[in-house]
Amino acid sequence: MQFDKREEAPITLKGKALWITRTAAFIAGLVVVQFATAQFGSTLVTGVLVNLILIVSVVVCGPSTGAAVGVFSPIFAKMIGIGPDWSIIPLIVLGNIGLILLWSHIGNWQKIPQYATWVLALIIAASLKFLIIYFSVVRLVIPVILGLIEKQAAFISAAVSLPNLFMAAAGGTLAFLILPALKKVFRWSFGAK
Repeated sequence: MQFDKREEAPITLKGKALWITRTAAFIAGLVVVQFATAQFGSTLVTGVLVNLILIVSVVVCGPSTGAAVGVFSPIFAKMIGIGPDWSIIPLIVLGNIGLILLWSHIGNWQKIPQYATWVLALIIAASLKFLIIYFSVVRLVIPVILGLIEKQAAFISAAVSLPNLFMAAAGGTLAFLILPALKKVFRWSFGAK
């Protein structure tokens, strides 16, 4: 099943209102998911669902909506009480934006079937997010900026390294399942046209 290539809404009053509405809907969904899953006491479920929302937002609405959701995600997580230290949040935002931009770019290739582009986007974008967060947090912030003792550093390093790769990959896999259903249910082409 080939999806239409998404385009950003035109810069008009109607286009701006549409962008604000769609972006607000995804951010509201993100906050609901974060709040609801915070009760589980594990960031694993939250992380998978947040990555799902990031990917669906970029596929359905475009990279600017995905980036907005990616910026607010760790901030709201911190406000809810499940987010990392404030010094790590900008690095998670950077990882989210890397995931979104690569997914948007690779996931829209028209030269190969849509699912193949999504698989390729998933592998590359999830890996980039992992690498950004791993090297910036584990190799820079924890030892240099925070100066944590070894036990604390090991705990935070374990929490932000491989689990991020798993959560991004699992969120992308769930997106594979949800996006075709969204197209059938709503009968619209993906994109802010």
